[in-house]
Amino acid sequence: MRLLLLSDLHGNLEALNAITKNVKYDMAICMGDLVDYGPDPLAVIDWIRDNRVPTIRGNHDNAVALHVDCGCGYKYKHLSEATREYTWSHITEKEEEYLLSLPTGLDFAFDGLKIRAIHGSPLSFFDYIYPDTPADKVEQWLKGTECDYLIAGHTHVPMIRKIAGMTMLNPGSAGQPRDGDWRASCMVFDTAAQKHEIVRLEYDIEKTCDKIRASMPHADELIAILKRGY
Repeated sequence: MRLLLLSDLHGNLEALNAITKNVKYDMAICMGDLVDYGPDPLAVIDWIRDNRVPTIRGNHDNAVALHVDCGCGYKYKHLSEATREYTWSHITEKEEEYLLSLPTGLDFAFDGLKIRAIHGSPLSFFDYIYPDTPADKVEQWLKGTECDYLIAGHTHVPMIRKIAGMTMLNPGSAGQPRDGDWRASCMVFDTAAQKHEIVRLEYDIEKTCDKIRASMPHADELIAILKRGY
């Protein structure tokens, strides 16, 4: 099975389109955060829903659905809160109900492999597991989790890391990279060969920026983050 791993789309339709039109895959799995920050939350939700992509509920999806705090890092929290009003104005209760219906974890079995998909950690979609997060802290979060591969998102930083007897994969952020590379990030996981590759793709970032500039709050800051990749 050739899996396309997606996460943290954040309303960036151009980035999503670049990935889905240029990457060959059998099945897509999304680790959540479809909304906030970007100009096309409805179109992104529609693509995920129309294509029946198994999707995890991220902390931003949860915040939009329940009208609660997103629990994200201080650096970008003001942007999250400001763009959430924009998100609510561009979706309906139907989309909020869909976001609320998303599970916080999913299990898959492909080619004899046990795969678990989450957003942050198995304990919470608020937990950040980075490539350099101390092993003892990660192992505490992973205690009781049994799988061959654990797929997460949330950090916006791509990662392949072996820890606690499993391999952790993070495809990075499709729509809002935070690792200094502005290109859309995803991962292709060939389960038969047990090979995984981080893929970066250029997209029409100017089109996304034009949409932000035309109608979103804090437009200059949002555009600068997209163009810097952090």
